[in-house]
Amino acid sequence: MAGEGDSEPRKSFKLLGFVDVQSVPCARESILYGSLGSFVVGLGHFLATSRVRRSCDFAVGGFICTMLGYWFYCRYNLAQHRIHQRMLKEAMRNKILYEGSSLDPERKQTGNERSDS
Repeated sequence: MAGEGDSEPRKSFKLLGFVDVQSVPCARESILYGSLGSFVVGLGHFLATSRVRRSCDFAVGGFICTMLGYWFYCRYNLAQHRIHQRMLKEAMRNKILYEGSSLDPERKQTGNERSDS
């Protein structure tokens, strides 16, 4: 059964010999979308102009633009997700800390409790 008791470490794919694609967030998806963008732009330019060399140049440009565009989009969403996680973690910690005390914002304060403070 796959995944159960495997002692074999996962093989990593290194791009350009030093960028480990599996451990860098958004790297794998960026490369895949970049290659798809490269194919679409290159093929589209070839079908429009029938110039092979120029279409290859456009394909390389399409790869770079698509890859970088998705990279920044993915990293921005990842940063937003981490900010929301941090805010939720802090809110849960405060909820546990202040629950039932006079500092609890959800607790209705009566006139007697206000005068005591």
